[in-house]
Amino acid sequence: MSEELSRLIALQELDSELAGLGRDTEGIRQAQADREKAVANREAQAGSCRAKAVDLEQSRETIKAAGEEAAERIKERQVKMMQVQTSREHQALLKEIEDAKRQIKDTEEQLLQVMEDAEAELKKAEELEKLSKGERKLLAEEATKATAAVRQIEARRTEVLASRNQLALALPEAQRKRYEKLLIKRKGLAVVRVSGGVCQGCFMTVPPQLFNQARKGGEICACPACQRIIFYIADENEPVQTVRPRPEEDLYEEADDEESEDDLLNDE
Repeated sequence: MSEELSRLIALQELDSELAGLGRDTEGIRQAQADREKAVANREAQAGSCRAKAVDLEQSRETIKAAGEEAAERIKERQVKMMQVQTSREHQALLKEIEDAKRQIKDTEEQLLQVMEDAEAELKKAEELEKLSKGERKLLAEEATKATAAVRQIEARRTEVLASRNQLALALPEAQRKRYEKLLIKRKGLAVVRVSGGVCQGCFMTVPPQLFNQARKGGEICACPACQRIIFYIADENEPVQTVRPRPEEDLYEEADDEESEDDLLNDE
């Protein structure tokens, strides 16, 4: 295998590790953010329960006042009954008294229900607050561990990045630019293995002649379908020859948005 190809393979390994370290860091931070959001939501629920309890207490005062007003109305109607002259007026006052008594009964039932609802909301709020307090403590401990983990990842990333930049500078400029362009266009995978005559980047079969060139490793080969740089490393489970020629017109029908290797080289 040529020294330049070995460097490209090593460079791809370092870039893949950098990408993995970045995902690890993002995963840790996202997990912390999700936990923080969950605790904040629970605290918000506790606050909402307490607010409902306050609203219920206020409505309780309104209901209580309505009951007191109905009791006063009964007293007034009872006094008037002593002064009425006709049976019709007497019956009207009796009806008003009965209506007021029903209102008092209704208000008593409403007060009991409101009281029970308010107590339930307060109990729920206390449970949520107790749970949130424990989660906050656990979250703080996890945050400390997460910070330490991120520092370790960042330290490793600094080491890998330094090695990566040094290795990239050792490549010819044209080859480095080509590699970096492929790295962007092919979502972080510019150099891939060819196994069993199949490119492991796009999983298309490479032409037999190109496969044989890749097996020799003496020159830089590119997959005709995805333009990734390909290399060959013997696999003990791989048959000696797995590539069979196909009619030329059947090989590599590329999508409209794919660039050819010549396009990549012309852009350099």
